[in-house]
Amino acid sequence: MTVRVPLLIDGQMVQSQSDKFIPVTDPATQNVIAEVPCATEAEVDQAIDSAKKAFETWKETPVGERARLMLRYQALLKEHHDEIATLLSSETGKTFEDAKGDVWRGIEVVEHACNIASLSMGETVENVARKIDCYSITQPLGVCVGITPFNFPAMIPLWMFPMAIACGNTFVLKPSEQDPLTPMRLAELFIEAGAPAGLLQVVHGTKEVVDQLLTHKDTPAISFVGSVAVGEHIYRTGTEHLKRVQAFAGAKNHMVIMPDASKNQVINNLVGASVGAGGQRCMAISVALFVGSAKEWIPELREAMKKVRPGAWNDPEAGYGPLINPAARQRVLNFIQQGKDSGANCLLDGTDCQVEGFPDGNWVGPTLFSGVTTDMSIYQEEIFGPVLCAIELDSLEDAIELINANPYGNGTSIFTSSGAVARKYQHEIKVGQVGINVPVPVPLPMFSFTGWRKSFYGDQHAYGKQAVKFYTETKTVTARWFEEDIDTGVNTTIQLK
Repeated sequence: MTVRVPLLIDGQMVQSQSDKFIPVTDPATQNVIAEVPCATEAEVDQAIDSAKKAFETWKETPVGERARLMLRYQALLKEHHDEIATLLSSETGKTFEDAKGDVWRGIEVVEHACNIASLSMGETVENVARKIDCYSITQPLGVCVGITPFNFPAMIPLWMFPMAIACGNTFVLKPSEQDPLTPMRLAELFIEAGAPAGLLQVVHGTKEVVDQLLTHKDTPAISFVGSVAVGEHIYRTGTEHLKRVQAFAGAKNHMVIMPDASKNQVINNLVGASVGAGGQRCMAISVALFVGSAKEWIPELREAMKKVRPGAWNDPEAGYGPLINPAARQRVLNFIQQGKDSGANCLLDGTDCQVEGFPDGNWVGPTLFSGVTTDMSIYQEEIFGPVLCAIELDSLEDAIELINANPYGNGTSIFTSSGAVARKYQHEIKVGQVGINVPVPVPLPMFSFTGWRKSFYGDQHAYGKQAVKFYTETKTVTARWFEEDIDTGVNTTIQLK
């Protein structure tokens, strides 16, 4: 019998009363491994009501107690690390090593949440006027909502609910319906860590559930990671309903290769950053800009990409797994065909990729185009597959101009041995996350994930200090204590005296 994924409401795993279920399939075989419900309107309301009730007591919980919950949680996540990674691999198709990285990057954020006492400190100034002090305090918002994508079912939920809950909020998580088993296991371990009932709720579904969460009167903050079109919808709908929103959207990440860079390091890092996870990363490198004589390395890049092959999650020789579903595979194949039709040179074609023993898998082999121009769809659109576009340029200035003209600003990197070139690049590039001889510059949790332009809608970013600002309000207090009953007269100005 196929497993039916439960909801988490008020601390209990419950079966949905919905009559609409979505199959969860193994991307390597198309076998159905579970069914996930589309929660009913009443179930979503029940989850929010439970979270709202729990907030009334959780917001009064001492900050040290909140930190200790996170300490217990991160210990359990580490204990079950490989188990979670195996589950993650089974429903996403990621290789086991890649899945372990997904889990670990989430654990790092939970570790960061353990520092909530120092992260949430306010500020104080004594004697802003005579015997008047001013200080700020941070207070939680209420019921926060997270809507997460399929490509990082451990890391991105762990970006969200641990920081929100550590700040004193409660949380409703709506994970991707394509791989809900991993988020549910994260929720089970959170309960096991001693989380009071109602702190974390998990509901499943599609657009109807998302829109209910976006428009509900008792959900003041929304966090989303996904595509550009959905991200814009999330941001507009949420803000129109007076909510605080952070929406991480699409990307088109460029790597600049200077002639003075280490060739072997460039090729190895570029291959991994472009085809790793099948290109299904918002920080994947999808455009390589070869400056000057660096273009001579493109044939060697092709040979290196050719050696990488996809495979099943438990195949230690596999470079990456299948794409998440047949529709995603067909979308990538369509882009590859568009690249050929538009005149780009397809140096390596992964459209006919097959993996022995898995004839029904969503396989796409490494694909490399040269001669790409900025008016081609393979340059303009986020492909989200193992497809790399190579562009040849004459100068660093040309590369900076091209990248800054792109509507996305999620991540970029430059490979060079020149400190002056690196300094110029990091200063002039209009992208939120910059790597210098680092291909995928995702910051560690003490910083924040800072996409720019169409890659992000909102003001405060994920994790780090910005997450605390996103999940809290700042209250300022101006205080004076009279030492004795003295008549100082009436002050009709706004000046403190």
